[in-house]
Amino acid sequence: MFENENVYNQHIAIELPYNIELYIKREDLLHEEVSGNKFRKLKYNIAKAKELGYNKLLTFGGAYSNHIAATAAAGRICGIDTIGIIRGEELATKYKDNHTLSKAVNDGMELGFLSRSDYRLKNEEEVINRLHTQYGDFYLVPEGGTNMEAIRGTEEILKPTDCDFDYVCTAVGTGGTIAGIINSSQAHQTVLGFPALKGEFLYNDIKLYTDRTNWDLIIDYHFGGYAKYTDELITFIKGFQEETGVLLDPIYTGKMMFGVIQKIKEGYFKEGSKILAIHTGGLQGWSSKIKN
Repeated sequence: MFENENVYNQHIAIELPYNIELYIKREDLLHEEVSGNKFRKLKYNIAKAKELGYNKLLTFGGAYSNHIAATAAAGRICGIDTIGIIRGEELATKYKDNHTLSKAVNDGMELGFLSRSDYRLKNEEEVINRLHTQYGDFYLVPEGGTNMEAIRGTEEILKPTDCDFDYVCTAVGTGGTIAGIINSSQAHQTVLGFPALKGEFLYNDIKLYTDRTNWDLIIDYHFGGYAKYTDELITFIKGFQEETGVLLDPIYTGKMMFGVIQKIKEGYFKEGSKILAIHTGGLQGWSSKIKN
């Protein structure tokens, strides 16, 4: 996959209190089809799969998974077959009406469907063995793409030139992106994650991939949970685009930026801080209904 060298830090010129400077790293521009953190997570996984001689990659995701969409596109681009195991067997007859899943199929991905009860056991040996029986030999990438190869990729998000920021903020799904950012952050920087889903379990998941302590999670901006949003959030996203020219999504980046700006207004950040927010892509999650 070819990395777009035009990724840059865009100054968000909106009026903010406490003399705060806000920038957004445009990881959404990293690749036309496999953008942001999904590119970072898949980059070394696909390289390892090919190194080990695999010609088939299997992974998991929900009906609107950015990871599923990105894996399918990356497989087509890199010449490796992809299989997506989707949560919810009822989708087997409905996937053509789903933008994410139909696009994945058009990109060459073979879809399989598990009941929600079986999907919860997707990491169990019995389920993995059953998938091998059905699909043959494959390189396994976990749901959301987070593993050691993914962390290696997300550690490349921050650059040496980003050392002058006091805070680095990112949306959080499975924890792989923030773990890589933490690992490559400077000691004086605080990394803040804004989870897109409910629950504090992510603290332990993130600690599997980093032993550093200069980070925290802001868990109050999930808007009801994964893939859920409110009119308030949609209004914010549309207003943010009108004011800055930057399109966010309602699953991850919109929630993160909403939270960042709210925390700025509340005085959470020290006066005069420079904040870098990571745009992790995921714009395929927009449906035409939401956009309109």
